[in-house]
Amino acid sequence: MVDGATERTGELVVAGHDGVVEEVLDATDCVVTPGLVNAHHHLLQSAFRTLPGTRGVAMRDWLPAMAAAYRRVGHDPELYALAASVGVAEGLLCGVTTIADHHLNWPHGAPVADTVALARATVGAARALGGRLVFVRGSALDDPAWAAASADAVVTALVPDPRAEGPGGVSADGMLQVAVGPAGAHSDRRETFLALGEVARRHRLRRRTQANEQVDTAIALEKYGRRPLDLLEEWGWLEPDVTIAHLCDVTDEEIGRLAAAGVTATHAPGCDVPMGWGVAPVARLLEAGVRVGLGTSGGGSNDAGHLLADARLAMQVSGLVGPQLPARTVLAMATEGSAAGLGRDDLGHLRPGNAADLCVWDVSGVADAGVADPLAGLLWASPGRRPRHVVVGGRVVVRDYRLVTADEAELVARLRERLRRTPPV
Repeated sequence: MVDGATERTGELVVAGHDGVVEEVLDATDCVVTPGLVNAHHHLLQSAFRTLPGTRGVAMRDWLPAMAAAYRRVGHDPELYALAASVGVAEGLLCGVTTIADHHLNWPHGAPVADTVALARATVGAARALGGRLVFVRGSALDDPAWAAASADAVVTALVPDPRAEGPGGVSADGMLQVAVGPAGAHSDRRETFLALGEVARRHRLRRRTQANEQVDTAIALEKYGRRPLDLLEEWGWLEPDVTIAHLCDVTDEEIGRLAAAGVTATHAPGCDVPMGWGVAPVARLLEAGVRVGLGTSGGGSNDAGHLLADARLAMQVSGLVGPQLPARTVLAMATEGSAAGLGRDDLGHLRPGNAADLCVWDVSGVADAGVADPLAGLLWASPGRRPRHVVVGGRVVVRDYRLVTADEAELVARLRERLRRTPPV
């Protein structure tokens, strides 16, 4: 179940750290849940949705199509900030209070200071909107030494005063976390995994990567004659501080190894299912003892950052690869399950000591008429559901379905204007 969720409440009182009431939100006929935690996103892709040649294609074709689009538009702080603003705003409006942004695409070989500036732009956009961000300094075909130097500089610049408790790379206010993560064995070699692993060890960072999607397995077998998880284990990336996204093509033996290693997983059905890249056997992972979170992946494959809609999809397709997952189990994946992969015991629940991230969902409309279990109804009913109010760290960031911290239309207009300045194909 979702720990701490409440049903059909009346008023929600938002108080500051000093106990003084700051706001009272109308929560009549509403369900209150923890804020959703999107455990796997690629925020830059919010500027690259529904591109020609990127829908319903093999991942081997999708990857170069996306890379060509990134090269054409260019890498600059303005684009990164605008793409992140749109992605974070979309998330907040859909109840996502924390996003793990696995940032894989960089201007290869650029000065390390330039990569720090790009990371700052992304982080600044999230902070301005009031969303929590886990910035994953990723890598895709990067030079290992350059990627490691950039990751080291990013964490040093972004989190100069980290929290004393919990994982490293978390800011004192808990609004920012830095992690590292190669794209996967299909693009990054052993040296990259080792180099970024050393950065993680030095700063006590969480590690994240992707494995066992269609192309990942095929390329690993082609290049190394071995499956991706065999390589990750050899390279020291099957350990408790590692989260692996996708895992569509895993055997029972591999699931047992993941569980024994204490690895956490992220399910991303909104990406994998429509692109035809597979369905992760979530029930088998959970039964084996693997903690599973939920992510949307990026706009280049999913087109949306609506984690609750993807939770609904995860529930619906689960029966294709095993027993159907209960709605409350999937909702728990989208909250505390995702937080577990970040090493954040302050997120994803409403118990004492939580980070005061929550969503208020109106369940009084026709879509919820006749619903016996309002929490299950959050997923089964109304696929496009959005929360009425969203609170992050005790701060109201969405009130009555509208952003409090920015003008939605202005964010859209600014990104569109930036993309209009892109050279034509």
